[in-house]
Order: sequence, then structure tokens, then C-alpha cells
Amino acid sequence: MRDKVIVVTGGFGSLGQAVGAHAAALGAKVVLVDIAPSARPFSKTAEAEPFVCMPGVDLQVPDVAASTFASVHAKFGRIDALANVAGGFRWQTVADGDTETWDLLYGMNVRTALNASRAVIPHLKHEEGAIVNVGANGALKAAGGMGAYAASKSGLHRLTEAMAEELKPVGIRVNAVLPSIIDTPVNRADMPDADFSKWVTPHALARVIVFLMSKDADAVTGALLPVVGRV
Repeated sequence: MRDKVIVVTGGFGSLGQAVGAHAAALGAKVVLVDIAPSARPFSKTAEAEPFVCMPGVDLQVPDVAASTFASVHAKFGRIDALANVAGGFRWQTVADGDTETWDLLYGMNVRTALNASRAVIPHLKHEEGAIVNVGANGALKAAGGMGAYAASKSGLHRLTEAMAEELKPVGIRVNAVLPSIIDTPVNRADMPDADFSKWVTPHALARVIVFLMSKDADAVTGALLPVVGRV
């Protein structure tokens, strides 16, 4: 990963920061993109180079996505990989839920990845570029209350497979990781009685994402890789 330029969407969250930190530790230059208006407090390492933080970026807007990636390419002269970490979760049953939540999760989980991928493709290096999406193991078979979330993440899985086929001719790889429950402060607060030791840590998931972006995974494309810890 040395001197490679990677972009991480949802970069200010727990997983986004972990992906950026691991890639940077391996020598990459990291751009953290997020819709949040300002970066959350980072460690001293993350505040220094090679991190660039881009707050207030709404990737649901195609023109915003296009201008963001164009500016990254203009700054660094290259983009080697994209990690589509941006997304969200809501729990609601079909009978008692609302249509707005389905639209919200589609926008957060599919449209952001679609627009970011479309925007980065013209700038990715042929034969070396990589896109890694964050799907969900829970979308392989939806549980109760997971309809809207699982449907949106299933859409992201199909987007991953389609892009992998379409970009094979130019050697750009597209894969997705499918985590179970990620051990974040928000998930701990929502499920205080759970056994956190069984969950996937952001750092463990980040290592897999960065592996898929690296040359070590140059034979892997179109994969939906479960990363479930002991859940």
C-alpha cells in the first residue's frame, strides 16, 4: 500500500477511521470523506499526514461525488482504491414501518456507493485499481425487522457483482465485505446485554478491507466475503 492513494467514504466513523489508520500504517495516503460537517476528534496520528479530511460531502448527489473525486485526483495525481464505508441502519417491521425508511436506507447504503464508484472509476488506475464495498452478512437472509436494511444491502451486493464484471476488462477489482455486528460504541449502546467479544472489531474488519484493496488480492474480484467474528 506504500504511496497508494485511497479514499474512504464514511471516513469519520469508527470503521472509516480504522480503515484509514490501517492503510496509513502500511504507507498509503488516505482521504477521509464524510457527510458530517466536521471531523470528529482523531488521534494525533490521524491528524497528521498522510490524512486528508473532507467534511460535508453528500455522496447522494452525483455532481458532489464527481467534484470530490476530481479534486482528490487533482491533489494527488492518482487514486488507487476506494472503500465505500458510508451507510446506515434502521430496524423496523414491514407492517409497522414506513416507506421513508426504505428510501433512506437505499440512499445511504446503495446510492452513496453507486455515486462514489461512478465518480472514482475514471480516475482509478487500470490493472491496479480496487473498490471495496461494505455489505452485510445479515442481508443474506433477513431477520424480522431487517427488511429495509437487508434489501438495501442486498442491492449493494448486486452492485458489487455487476461492477466487478463490468470492470474486469480494465483490471479494476470490486469486492465487498459482509460483516455481522461491528463492535462500535453505537452498537454497544443499542445492545448493552450482548456479548461484545463475539462481534467484529473495526480494526479486524479494516484489515480485511485493506487486504482487498492491496496487490495481495489481485486475483480476487466479485467476492462477497463474510467477516462475522463469532456471531
